[in-house]
Amino acid sequence: MGHDHSHTHGITATGRHRKRLIAVLAITLAVVLVQVIGAVLSGSLSLLADAGHMLSDAAGVTIALLAAWIAGRPASDQRTYGYQRAEVLAALANALILIVISVVIFSEAIRRIGAAPEVQTDIMLLAAILGAAANVASLVILRGAHRESLNVRGAYLEVLGDLLGSFAVIAAAVVIMVTGFQAADTIASVVIALMILPRAWSLLRDVVDVLLEASPKGVEVQMIREHILSVEGVTDVHDIHIWTITSGVPVFSAHVVVEDGVLNARGADQLLDKLITCLGSHFDTDHCTFQLEPASHSEHEAHQHA
Repeated sequence: MGHDHSHTHGITATGRHRKRLIAVLAITLAVVLVQVIGAVLSGSLSLLADAGHMLSDAAGVTIALLAAWIAGRPASDQRTYGYQRAEVLAALANALILIVISVVIFSEAIRRIGAAPEVQTDIMLLAAILGAAANVASLVILRGAHRESLNVRGAYLEVLGDLLGSFAVIAAAVVIMVTGFQAADTIASVVIALMILPRAWSLLRDVVDVLLEASPKGVEVQMIREHILSVEGVTDVHDIHIWTITSGVPVFSAHVVVEDGVLNARGADQLLDKLITCLGSHFDTDHCTFQLEPASHSEHEAHQHA
């Protein structure tokens, strides 16, 4: 006997914040253009590295928006959860893009060590300041939404990294202006590359958890088991599975062993309502399935497997 409390597949977490992502994409593309022009005119590798990072952010946000659109397509008999996992795959692509960009930046910085060209610091500084201001605006737009969606979180982390990268470029420009130490530009490039990797790893780890159907963060399975067992008529619970389809769409299923006398039509409905209420107080999901098993049947299975 199964029971699904809700069969609705509402809009995903990323979909709810689509307008924010579009605004951030527009800002990011404008800054990329400014920084690329500034890098070419100034000869700054760190500015070019920051532009490359922001370009990867723009690609990541574009992927996230496309994924949100795909994820909103209705479910079918072949894909019973629709295309909601597309958002997770987009987050995976974002993480991989970040890793590739950081490696490319690092490699180019190493190549330029000992042969750093002269940098036009006025152009470099102006472009970096504009980039920092744009990043602050993007962070304000994404604030709050990054806690609900992996893709929005990915965009938020990337913009935060860009802000730190812009600060590194600003610092390098100031050092060169004051001391004439041209290698500061190359050092700033290495710093930017090193800042990207930890964020990429964090996002990649969360994506892998979703793909491996790990329990959502903060969910205590043992506590949920104990509360289900506290429901009147329940004698045992097993085969508990908790996983995430995509950001904001957790799923729960369990086999619940109940006293034989409970499994009449009225008793089963009341028990399911109690189980759903119990689950809802500890785990926020509209996708839950309980398979009710009479105690006598469980004892029969136990004897068969003994």
